[in-house]
Amino acid sequence: MQQRDRLQLEWKLGFSGGLCERPREWVRAAVPGAVQADYAAKADIAELFRAESLPRIQWAEDRHWWYAAALGPARPEDHDRRRVFVAKGVDYHFQIRFNGRMLHDQEGMFAPTELDLTDLARDGGELLVVIRPIPKAPAPADRLKIQASRSVKPAVGYGWDFHPRLVPLGIWDDAYVELRPAFHLCDAELRYQLSDDCGEARLTLEACVAAGAPGRRLQWSLRDSGGREVLSRSCAVADPTVRDSAALAGPELWWPNGQGPQSLYTLTATLIGADGRPVDQLSSRVGFRRVRLVMNAGAWDEPRTFPKSRSRPPMTLEINGRRIFAKGSNWVPPDMLYGRLNREVYAKHLGLARDAHFNILRVWGGGIVNKESFFELCDELGLMVWQEFPLACNDYPDDPRYLSVLDAESRAIVRRVRRHPCLALWCGGNELFNAWSGMTDQSKALRLLNGNCLDLDGDTPFLATSPVGGVGHGDYRFRDEKGREVFQIFAAASATAYCEFGCPGPASAETLRKIIPPQELFPPRPGTAWQSHGAFGAWPVEPSSWLCLGTIEHYFGPSQTLEELVFHGQLLQAEGYKCLFEEARRQKPRAAMALNWCFNEPWPCAANNSLIGWPCRPKAAYEAVKAACRPVLASARVPKFAWSPGERLTCQLYLLNDSPDPLPAGRIDAVMRIAGRDFPVGCWEFGEVPANENLTGPILFCLLPELPSPTFDLELRVTSRPGFNSTYTFCRLRQE
Repeated sequence: MQQRDRLQLEWKLGFSGGLCERPREWVRAAVPGAVQADYAAKADIAELFRAESLPRIQWAEDRHWWYAAALGPARPEDHDRRRVFVAKGVDYHFQIRFNGRMLHDQEGMFAPTELDLTDLARDGGELLVVIRPIPKAPAPADRLKIQASRSVKPAVGYGWDFHPRLVPLGIWDDAYVELRPAFHLCDAELRYQLSDDCGEARLTLEACVAAGAPGRRLQWSLRDSGGREVLSRSCAVADPTVRDSAALAGPELWWPNGQGPQSLYTLTATLIGADGRPVDQLSSRVGFRRVRLVMNAGAWDEPRTFPKSRSRPPMTLEINGRRIFAKGSNWVPPDMLYGRLNREVYAKHLGLARDAHFNILRVWGGGIVNKESFFELCDELGLMVWQEFPLACNDYPDDPRYLSVLDAESRAIVRRVRRHPCLALWCGGNELFNAWSGMTDQSKALRLLNGNCLDLDGDTPFLATSPVGGVGHGDYRFRDEKGREVFQIFAAASATAYCEFGCPGPASAETLRKIIPPQELFPPRPGTAWQSHGAFGAWPVEPSSWLCLGTIEHYFGPSQTLEELVFHGQLLQAEGYKCLFEEARRQKPRAAMALNWCFNEPWPCAANNSLIGWPCRPKAAYEAVKAACRPVLASARVPKFAWSPGERLTCQLYLLNDSPDPLPAGRIDAVMRIAGRDFPVGCWEFGEVPANENLTGPILFCLLPELPSPTFDLELRVTSRPGFNSTYTFCRLRQE
């Protein structure tokens, strides 16, 4: 069998004022990548992560960009192979030309393109990809994200509180010329249905073949995670589309992180020629799981009084028949020039998500649908993916042109992503049922997306947007304008799922020194690089966002050094997030999800709500959330953060269990640790804990002694199970 080969293409890049005007000069281009990165390198703008660098490259969004590569003549030994140009993603509206001939025109960056160049390129020639300027709908100067509202281009680059104005263009995913046999597989996908008890998988292989002919066959096999062949089949190839069915008894199931193994099978499809020899082959991985979105506990009881209306929609994930609590975060592109993302970048971030005991990531609708390696890694790590289409915070139109692009793009997205067992949920986009978006469930864009998901992947749940009724987005501060802390706000909440909530904190001192000029570094002030990197005026609701300097000073007073400011700001973020995640878990089973805003950053923010700073640096909050998301832990609900000597501190104890295993009875001792000394608060002897269930314990209290230091700890110690212990830090009330 002749292996498929990829021809090495050396791309160059130039810009012009129109589709008919070739560039006057060219530079080397990185593919995949972004035109801004290539021209920043040419202009010695080496640090696009600095705010002062961005104005020097923003002109790029209004130019036509030309990628050119020379394709040599066909070699004699390749006379029986086809030359196919594959472009997995070009951002955003582009043409593909060969030797001056226009072959393809497309709007949309997610639908891949394959063009057979064999007959055109026997003698070689020039391959061109020409990209138009970014789409811009009319928008007021203070809401430039609206410019993305008439396209299927991610809105995040148009400017967000955590992302500067930098709208990428370019070949953002792999693009290459592949040599294929004339008789080859275009695609091979294994679809399946699990029986009610998940004890049998009914399989359907769907393959697409180029140049079918009598006498040729398709062989396909399935190997389990240990490499053992569990199924082997053969069928005739009479048409371009081939289907074959089989059954697999007792399949190993794929489970989310913390619920069981991530079993993955290997599917191999091989085309056999008329002479009985293999001609072409494709391999992929398959994971067997069933995902449903079911009603939360008590949801059918709402509303309790007349007039009756619709109950809150289902928000509990059921995987393979087991209801689980979804713990995770909101994922944004880890690079504002997302064409630079690769498996290595994804692996660093996703490994941290897995290690934090997360089992789900909500891929936010303002960003991209990630490259294939993202989903492959999520399959391996047990990270479920809540995948949103690229619609966010805008009113997307009902006009036919926009809908035709959305239709093509969404169908391509669904066909690619549905193969991955990590996929748990489709969603139309972010915050579309809000006043600032103005869409409803009657908007044609959302009806179209729902229809395409039903048509192409009908067994995966679909939400029109987030939030829907009963789901919570916000708050995003440790302390709001009314003086309420996260401790009070969330304890009084009753959402079915908390799909966005935040607590801000500054970047590390090391990062701040890299992005802020020395003369502006300390103390932080509006109107400086601090503000350009999101520390002031980032979120209109909170003018001091995201540094929230007044909140830090409320608890600890003015900071004397940058390091002191970072320490106190990150302490508030860590304790705030610990409270938020544990409170959401304490509300199980009424609440079914806790996903903070947000996990990561696309560029270095001086302060924001992320757990991971750019490029991949965990904050103190990451470790706090990692502790709060352990499958099993002792937890305390405490009413506030700042305390005075002589006050009666109260805490209600819980034993939180998200694991699939029951727990034996035990004992929790609550201890105040103040200036190195232990002060007993009380204890709780709890009984056996069922699998995936919590236990609610007693309310304990103690009178606080003198507090000689600014902070003190509450420790929960589980007898003989130190891995379940928890520690909370509080502060002494500051006297004004």
